[in-house]
Amino acid sequence: MNRSPPPVVFLMGPTAAGKSGLALALHARLPVEIVSVDSSQVYRGLDIGTAKPTPEEQARAPHRLIDIRDPTEVYSAAHFCDDARREIAAIVRAGRIPLLVGGTMFYFRALEYGLAPLPSADPAVRARLTQQALTQGWPALHARLAAHDPASATRIDPNDAQRIQRALEIIELSGLTPSALNRAHRADFPYHAIKLALAPAGRARLHEQIDRRFEQMLERGLVAEVEDLRRRGDLNLQLPSIRTVGYRQIWRYLTGELNYSEMIAQAQAATRQLAKRQFTWLRRYPEVTWLDSDAADRVDQAVETLRDRLAG
Repeated sequence: MNRSPPPVVFLMGPTAAGKSGLALALHARLPVEIVSVDSSQVYRGLDIGTAKPTPEEQARAPHRLIDIRDPTEVYSAAHFCDDARREIAAIVRAGRIPLLVGGTMFYFRALEYGLAPLPSADPAVRARLTQQALTQGWPALHARLAAHDPASATRIDPNDAQRIQRALEIIELSGLTPSALNRAHRADFPYHAIKLALAPAGRARLHEQIDRRFEQMLERGLVAEVEDLRRRGDLNLQLPSIRTVGYRQIWRYLTGELNYSEMIAQAQAATRQLAKRQFTWLRRYPEVTWLDSDAADRVDQAVETLRDRLAG
């Protein structure tokens, strides 16, 4: 007898669109368990600036894959795929439906389609790229990446030294772009993905939400949170955790590189750029049902959509 693959719900969307709130509402009305798909919420101590669910919210609806790494550690898409597959399997065995929620679009894609085998790191190539970045700047190397692999450049921040370096290294060592390698590789995903995307109808509206949310984070004590991280003494701007949008700008404010107004402006601008990259990924993602985050009945719409898709 043929059996339909178990369902897994993807709840995606740009930053500040309200995904966490919708996930909590869905948890209250449907037999779902939440799995975080966020490359920054994995880090302990990065709470306010990553919009991590509060302890009260996590008590109402436990979130898996939150607070699972120290900020000194690197967490990759491969790590996420291993962790997510384990959590999904456990949720399915318990007779519940996995609800994967977050804005790290590459993690969703890697989970569904797999990651291609990539060449090992080459110290000589990395040293040469690092030296070029010292003279030209990482944005210049990001522009070089964009010329070879626009899709990878779209998902990588122009100041993300580690990921720019790795992408250029892959191109040099393999002769192929990371995007081409991933397109040629398809991993088995033994589930039926039901994909929802939450976003406001207008981009200007999202920008307003982004700016207001960052101001609210500052009011809640985000600067003090970053100060606590700096006091540890083992963290720096080269680590992926501290390069997280908002944390990077506040770190530079605390070291005197930026004044307070510059910090706010740069953090908000970087968050808007992140949202733009997320939109670009979502528009290319197949079989996505879009929900208006400003709609008063967005929860009812999401519940109805999921019940229809689950019944089908």
